[in-house]
Amino acid sequence: MNIKRKSESSPRRVSDSFCPTSQTGRTCLTCLVVLGAIAANATTLAVYPSEVHLDSGRDVQRLIIVETRDDGVTSDVTANAGLSFAPEGLAKWDAAERKLFPIADGETTLTVQCRDQTATVAVHVRNAGVMPKATFRNDVEPVLMKGGCNAGSCHGSAQGKNGFRLTLFGYDPAADYVTLTRQLRGRRVNTAATDESLMLLKPTGKVDHEGGTRFETGSVPYNAVHEWIALGAPPDPADLPTLKGIEILPKNCVLEGEGTTQQFMVLAQYSDGSDRDVTDLTLLSSSDDLTVTVDRSGIAKSGARGETYVMARFGTYAVVSQVIVLPAGLTLQWPETPVKNYVDELVFAKLKKLRVPPAERTSDEVFVRRVYLDIVGVLPTVEETRTFLGDSGADKREKLIEALLQRPEFPELWALKWAELLRVQSGTTQDSKGMYRYNDWLRHAIASNQPIDIIARELLTAEGGNYTQPAANFYLTDSEPPVMAENVAQVFLGVQIKCAQCHNHPFERWTMDDYYSFAAFFAQVGKKASSDPRETVVYNRASGEVTNLRDGRTMPPKFLGGDTPDVAGKDRRAVLAEWLASPENPWFAQNIANRVWAHFFGRGIVEPPDDVRSTNPASNPELLTALAEHLVSYHFDFRQLIRDICASYAYQMSTQPRDPAIVDDRNFSHAPIRRLSAEQLLDALSEATESKVKFAGLPLGARAMQVADGRSGNYFLNLFGRPARETVCTCERRSEPTLGQALHLINGDTIQAAINAPGGRLERLLAVNTAAPAIVEEIYWAALCRAPRAEEKTALDQYLTSAQDSRTALEDVFWSVLNSKEFVFTH
Repeated sequence: MNIKRKSESSPRRVSDSFCPTSQTGRTCLTCLVVLGAIAANATTLAVYPSEVHLDSGRDVQRLIIVETRDDGVTSDVTANAGLSFAPEGLAKWDAAERKLFPIADGETTLTVQCRDQTATVAVHVRNAGVMPKATFRNDVEPVLMKGGCNAGSCHGSAQGKNGFRLTLFGYDPAADYVTLTRQLRGRRVNTAATDESLMLLKPTGKVDHEGGTRFETGSVPYNAVHEWIALGAPPDPADLPTLKGIEILPKNCVLEGEGTTQQFMVLAQYSDGSDRDVTDLTLLSSSDDLTVTVDRSGIAKSGARGETYVMARFGTYAVVSQVIVLPAGLTLQWPETPVKNYVDELVFAKLKKLRVPPAERTSDEVFVRRVYLDIVGVLPTVEETRTFLGDSGADKREKLIEALLQRPEFPELWALKWAELLRVQSGTTQDSKGMYRYNDWLRHAIASNQPIDIIARELLTAEGGNYTQPAANFYLTDSEPPVMAENVAQVFLGVQIKCAQCHNHPFERWTMDDYYSFAAFFAQVGKKASSDPRETVVYNRASGEVTNLRDGRTMPPKFLGGDTPDVAGKDRRAVLAEWLASPENPWFAQNIANRVWAHFFGRGIVEPPDDVRSTNPASNPELLTALAEHLVSYHFDFRQLIRDICASYAYQMSTQPRDPAIVDDRNFSHAPIRRLSAEQLLDALSEATESKVKFAGLPLGARAMQVADGRSGNYFLNLFGRPARETVCTCERRSEPTLGQALHLINGDTIQAAINAPGGRLERLLAVNTAAPAIVEEIYWAALCRAPRAEEKTALDQYLTSAQDSRTALEDVFWSVLNSKEFVFTH
């Protein structure tokens, strides 16, 4: 559960802005979040689907009628609504089943009324006298998925179960058809005695079945299988419409109180333009059963407070609907909070829906340290911190953000981040010279403010020697087209397609055909030697294909989730690059925006950022869409996006929640506490102590952020999670604290050597006979960007006064500050 209250208090009325229990005289949180019945009478009425198509005599359609209060709470009022048709006689409403049934061809208008609200729905009926026959792929295969029969834990495993094996999640219906109709001498499917088929007897529990009862006799799944077998278990016709997508409705809802129910429906769209209510054939589940449970018919029931998703899986598609559950009567008195831009509008809109107040604005001392580390990766100097704090201008934060975006450290930080994704490292496929040229090219591209879509296009279409054309190094890390395709999808789209190499993706729409068709874009990438034996030339061979692992078919290049382009006589990579940043590609802009957001907030709107899929939905899809749209409008200048993010109130919030009783880890109601990256921490140690570190291939005093090679060989960087860049996965960088890291900070030689470094800060201050209290104050300013607090100063003065050796005491103080959580973490 993502949003919950540690302890719910009793309802309480607040009649004055002053709370007698607050020591500050300000409104306390018990007063801000009031549990009680607050008038929220204004409502809107929505009907799902908004338009109904009944395409045959068998076609039926659920209707879901939802009332939404002005505070966002929704109610399923289908049972209480009145329905009428004009003209009548074309369709009928079954109130018990809550479904529409066709009667005769034509068009009618359905009017829905609930209390004082009215809505209309157009109903189109055609082929009312036609009764299509059940088919294996569109009717029976979904039953196998809904029942869990083809899951990895059952007959869909590589070994099958008890001699019966189905393809995982039905990725090969033709093979499943043969298995069911030809094996075991036809006992699984008995066309002579339909009721004796094991396909019906076992899942209904009429004979022993290790998997238990999967559906009931007379249910929709049972009837679908029964009808198909009774027809003689025929193979599917060649012109059978194919599934093109599914939709779950409603797409989101807010349920109030425990035990509240909401019906969901799933609509399937087919290649012939028809749609179908497939709710009864869909596998439905909840991502958090403590918050919401959902039964086989699609009825969700609320539980504890939280946010969860109802997932619907049908065929090769999976979609989700967001469900928020609130305690009955919970309302929020929104605190006075400035809205700086669209980021705040959309973050606050989600928080208001959740009844979660935003944290207070962080102090200038915390902000200056945070924004330096986030934008340029370094600590501010003592002088820079004091200058900022001494500025009384109302726009000083915006001015600082702008100044930092122009600093030379900015491209170094973002070149480092892209170098991780692009696997810049020296090794068997890339020598040191190529690696350094590659890294310099990245740094220059960002320093010159080259748009990120242009950088991506240059990488995808790179040709020439990897020394003379550094972008060509992109193709040296991998040699096989499928691996190239996997990495391009994950880096530039945030989509992981690797699972579809051997079977259809279990949690996403990607099929084996999608996988190998996308890999075909890279089938003609050629490599050859240069006149310099160390250099490799990348070129377009204009020949080469990719075949599907399952059946050996040659796969034409096809965009992920898109069309099959004309690539005749063209460099396939150039065709792909043109599509990458086009409006037809829904992933590129959102992926870049999400990665930028994750850098500043410690987690993506989609988390992890490189696992974008419908079953891992964005925590705030409206925010992600807005960020992507702004990035496109900025012509992919991500500096402007960073400016928007850092100027927002959301970024400048305190790490302390306004209401400590509410735990929120995904909706950005307060700033996250983040451990400094390996490079940031080592550079911060050097900056605070004025010491210098020697890295291989760089002059003494270079910063860790400037180390180009993923295989740096530096013990500290490796220990604190710098990735070796073996994969493109964001998970390779480890940000979680470990015991080894703590022991090294306490007992290792890094901190002590930095404190005692020749010419370091401590030595410099002692050389001019600086008083011990003044040295302590500078240590605090250098490391924590603030002066010691009164209680800290008192304790430190006592310690220094009682110490026999002043230098040793100062070393101890310095050591303690550098080991503090306040130094090691961004807050």
